[in-house]
This record gives sequence, C-alpha cells and structure tokens, in this order.
Amino acid sequence: MTAGFAPVGRLLLLGGGNMGGAMLRGWMERGLDPASVTILDPNPSPALGALFERGVRHAASAPAEPQDVVILAVKPQVLAEAVAPLRPALKDGTLVISVAAGRTVAFIEAQLGARPVVRAMPNTPALIGRGITGAYANERVTPGLRSTATDLLSASGPVEWVPSEDDIDRVTAVSGSGPAYVFLLAEALAEAGVRAGLEPGLAMRLARHTVAGAGELMIRSDDAPDQLRRNVTSPKGTTEAALGVLMADDGLRPLMTRAVAAARERAVELSKG
Repeated sequence: MTAGFAPVGRLLLLGGGNMGGAMLRGWMERGLDPASVTILDPNPSPALGALFERGVRHAASAPAEPQDVVILAVKPQVLAEAVAPLRPALKDGTLVISVAAGRTVAFIEAQLGARPVVRAMPNTPALIGRGITGAYANERVTPGLRSTATDLLSASGPVEWVPSEDDIDRVTAVSGSGPAYVFLLAEALAEAGVRAGLEPGLAMRLARHTVAGAGELMIRSDDAPDQLRRNVTSPKGTTEAALGVLMADDGLRPLMTRAVAAARERAVELSKG
C-alpha cells in the first residue's frame, strides 16, 4: 500500500458506473485491499470485470456485515430508493460519502439517520485521475474520518474542503460544471478557426491541444494564470489584439460571471428539490 493511504476497513460502493468505477480504479492503483471493497450494483459495468478478478466483491443487495465506509455514487434521482436498503449495513460510526449531485446532507440523513456524512462534488476529469473535488463534512465527521475521506476522494485528484454546505453549490458552478465550459471553449475556438479559413479537422486538433496544453501548463507552472497570459502577450502583437476583444467590458469575464451565477442558482434549486 502506498504511503498516506491507510486501511479503511470494510468499504461499500453503491453504484459502479463511470464515477464509482473511476474512484474504485484509483483506490486500487493506490494500493487499497480489493477484498475490503464491495460494489453494490444490480448491473455492474463490464469494465469492472478486471477488478472483480482482483478480489473486489460484487453484491446485488446490501451485505449483512456492518460497513466502515459507504460511498454513494448513484444518480441523484434514484438515491432515495437506492440507499433505503443500506440501513442494516450501517453502524453508529459508519462514514457516508456522497458524490450524488444536488443531494444535501439533510437529505442523506433523512434516509440513513444522523451519522458522519461528507458531501462531495468531483468533476468529470476524475475519470482519468485528473479531477478536483470540493467536499463538506457535517459536525459528526471526526478528524480521523475526514482524513479517510480525503484519502478516498484524492484518488481522483486534489480535494478542497469547504466550511459551509452552501459552498458546494458554488463549487458545482465553478469546477463541477466547469469542464463543460472548457469543452465549449475548444468548440468555439475550432469554429473560429474554420471561419478564419482552416480545414475543420485541423482547426479542432489545434483547439483541443491548445486547451489541453495550456491547462497542463497552468498545473505545472508556479506562475498564476494572469502571469502566464502576460508571458504570451507581446506588445502590439496578435495575442494582444485578440485579448482586446476577450477582455473588453462585454467580453469573457462578465459572460463567465453570469454563467457561474446561473449554474449556482440551478444547483441551489436542485438541492431544495
């Protein structure tokens, strides 16, 4: 087992879809004992077959043994129905971690009773181990349980703890939905290239690699994004001309502010639904 990834006891993963499967593969890569994990999913993905062969257990109903950690990784609209049978598998100190978007701690406690609950919001780059997760812990989560949650969630990328559950809606608007904003940027950049006269396939390849490469540079560089921007902006050059449009009063910043505000408002509505 790699350093910093402590044993977690019995772990039950509810849902073996894209996000649940990605988390599980991350845990295995970091050395979590496969025999300690049970996937509760009536129709597990064929992609999980290799993990079952390594010793991960599959169950169609909740195990009888009390679990130390339960991860809720099913779609929010089926969460209430899916968690109802879990009560026999929980004990007083069972840590419940939910990655179901829009479902509050109060919602989870209404289904499973008062217990340590972490509400987490990963994003889709977690599918390749390059995500980031915002997380909120209720008052029943001890420092030790919080450390366990950090270990498990960080298998998909960094974890940022927030002090208020309301902040999860803000995290959702920025990083949870954020990959779609970046994908749209690549689409728009490629379309602009086509309008400028480039062949569509070439324009898309240029856009994809530019967005991906710039993102990787931001992660690896010690410079802040504004400094990286200045580094590629020559006085009176082509980049400066383009930034004059993007940084205008009606440019990218106010547009992104409105977009994030709209996403947050919708996240709040879903949390109350």
